[in-house]
Amino acid sequence: MTTIEKQMLASPRNLRYVLTVTVIVLILFIWSLHTVSFKDMNQNGFMIALNILKGIGSPDLNLLFSLSKQGVLYLLIQTTAIAFLGTFVGAVLSVPLAFLAASNIVPKPIAWITRLLLIMIRTIPALVYGLMFIRVSGPGPFTGVLTIGLTSIGMLSKLYVDTIEELDKKVLESMTSLGCTTFEKIRFGILPQLFSLFLSVTIYRFDMNMREASILGLVGAGGIGAPLIFAMNSYRWNQVGSILIGLVILILIIEWVSNRLRSKLIHG
Repeated sequence: MTTIEKQMLASPRNLRYVLTVTVIVLILFIWSLHTVSFKDMNQNGFMIALNILKGIGSPDLNLLFSLSKQGVLYLLIQTTAIAFLGTFVGAVLSVPLAFLAASNIVPKPIAWITRLLLIMIRTIPALVYGLMFIRVSGPGPFTGVLTIGLTSIGMLSKLYVDTIEELDKKVLESMTSLGCTTFEKIRFGILPQLFSLFLSVTIYRFDMNMREASILGLVGAGGIGAPLIFAMNSYRWNQVGSILIGLVILILIIEWVSNRLRSKLIHG
């Protein structure tokens, strides 16, 4: 018997583990199927789906290329502005919160309290924040900016914290031995190392916020979502097609640009 055969025979038997995991997955899958119901799907639903596809295939070109405030181009620019400004606000506010939540920077009780706050922020969906801010600031793009900014804090802070805690502690120890304050350690020892990683995470979040900003328009928080739902409710499928085509093209462009930028920031 060769050495390789001996190693193969000596390898641990994972059959019981695999069977257990398979059974659990099958049970969860079968249990989840109970929530699926096709009783409400009728011929009218299929006709609507077909009309949507026809609208995408024959969009309203006047709406798609219009330069007015009701045109797709203006609405896409507004949606992009909401996502950009909201991401910027969220990123700025996330930096101090991330340092307060990093256990290798501040005492652990402060880090735990800050992390609890961030978990609470991440728990509430963006649409709920949008509905709350509409009551405060009224419908419009400013509500979208506030919503995007607050929802960005939860994710950005978490990713910032993970990046901070993966830093080489020798840098902090050497600066501590020199008598540097916490602010000096953050300003001169940590931020220069974290800038590119922070910027990469922020660009990724902006990519996500573009989709969030599109959805927030459904509740009146500005952007292209409101005209989309109005067109759908009015069965103007050619306008729906124009809006969806413009939105898809914009998302693809932003995703391509963001991937290129993130790759350059990470790999140099």
